[in-house]
Amino acid sequence: MRKIRDVLRLKLEARLSHERIAASLSIFKGVVAKYVSLASVAGLDWATVQTLSDTALERRVVQGRLDRPTHYVLPDYGRARQELRRKGMTLMLLWEEYVAAHPGQPPTATASSANGIGATPKWVAMTFALTPGFS
Repeated sequence: MRKIRDVLRLKLEARLSHERIAASLSIFKGVVAKYVSLASVAGLDWATVQTLSDTALERRVVQGRLDRPTHYVLPDYGRARQELRRKGMTLMLLWEEYVAAHPGQPPTATASSANGIGATPKWVAMTFALTPGFS
């Protein structure tokens, strides 16, 4: 189970550092920082935390994280393979078409490109690098 209440008790009541809280609860310092920042965004103080049940506390703390999209539009890998066979078609062009075809929806996996011009598609590179007989 999450140790949200313990982290907030040690931070808000005992005023320990993130490092000492992490060591005492055997969790990472980043987890402590995340819980403390989410609690401050939710406007929680120690008096409020004491009155909440564990379920209600968890709901209040992670409420802002529920706004993130939980699904992604998957690319049509078969079409992408056919398109890459065409002369002049590149992974970057396919990626740009994919993003333009789905405005406002999150792409699958991205990483910064080597040339810094935007995002490159990991899914395309991994799909075609691992496809036998495709060059």
